[in-house]
Amino acid sequence: MTNSTETPERMPINFSQKLDLIDDLWQPRVVAEMNDYQFKLVRIEGDFVWHDHPETDETFIVIDGILRIDFRDGFVRLGPGEMFVVPRGVEHKPYAEREVRLLLIEPRGVLNTGNAGGERTAANDRWI
Repeated sequence: MTNSTETPERMPINFSQKLDLIDDLWQPRVVAEMNDYQFKLVRIEGDFVWHDHPETDETFIVIDGILRIDFRDGFVRLGPGEMFVVPRGVEHKPYAEREVRLLLIEPRGVLNTGNAGGERTAANDRWI
């Protein structure tokens, strides 16, 4: 058995530590990439905007809190340790009554508001 040597390429990513570095809500930060996909951490609270992503699915993984994802015909509620994939082209609106900490997985370059735009649109490729 060999000893593990932690180098920048072999450092584990601690979600809690990274989330504690994020001061603003609804502003995802990239923590890793795999092929063309980005893993983004984000803190959210309150209502988001109705939007869709016509070209890609979007994965939500709840780390802490209760997330509701609204659809035009219903909703899904997620708690810590739960995951949901919103299929491409499906209009949705995340909502958090209290702060929720999430991991998002989506292709590089996807805007958080899709084509809806507005004040909640976050800059892409912001690493933490």
